[in-house]
Amino acid sequence: MSRRDYYGKVKLVAQHLRDEYGFATPRVLRSDLRRIYGAEGIRIDLREGLRKLRGAYFYDAEIGSSVLLQRGLPTEPLIFTMGHELKHHFCDRSEDDTLVSLCSDANVSEAIEIGAEIFAAELIYPDDDFCEELDKRKIGRGQCDAAAIVRLKHDTATTLSYASLAKRATLFGYARDGALEQVRWHRLEQEMYGEPLYKRLLRRRGAIR
Repeated sequence: MSRRDYYGKVKLVAQHLRDEYGFATPRVLRSDLRRIYGAEGIRIDLREGLRKLRGAYFYDAEIGSSVLLQRGLPTEPLIFTMGHELKHHFCDRSEDDTLVSLCSDANVSEAIEIGAEIFAAELIYPDDDFCEELDKRKIGRGQCDAAAIVRLKHDTATTLSYASLAKRATLFGYARDGALEQVRWHRLEQEMYGEPLYKRLLRRRGAIR
């Protein structure tokens, strides 16, 4: 099987999961993914000090499945990592074997890990829905800029990160190569929509400057 066919296969699995669990929008929450984890009997182990390890999936035919996640991850990276590990559960394990998949920067170029990144992105915000949204906004090929990505994320409330949205816009040719690199996304978001309410409240209480 070619890499292209393999990546297409994992996207189909993610799409079926969205249908099965009723994910109708690109805003997928931790509670949504916990429903899948609970139904599949996957234990979640939150740990501190994992350094460059973003997550890990473990399966043993006798013990079952568990996922290691770094405690304290921000919401969007945590959701994406939970989706990433579900790919290993649904696509990579064998019922009669043991699987250990450590997901870190060291192996990010391997097909199994690229497939998990594609799976997680598709589970949260399917490619077809993303392209349809940009087409609806009349954003032509090579015309997508950083402000368009911020508006899309704001309007759809997707939990897919700015980095993932930018990568996808470039992949499908909506943005020119390099046009969405080194963007300070949250600063741009604040310039366009103002400071988030939670930050204003924390500032008022003196928790941040």
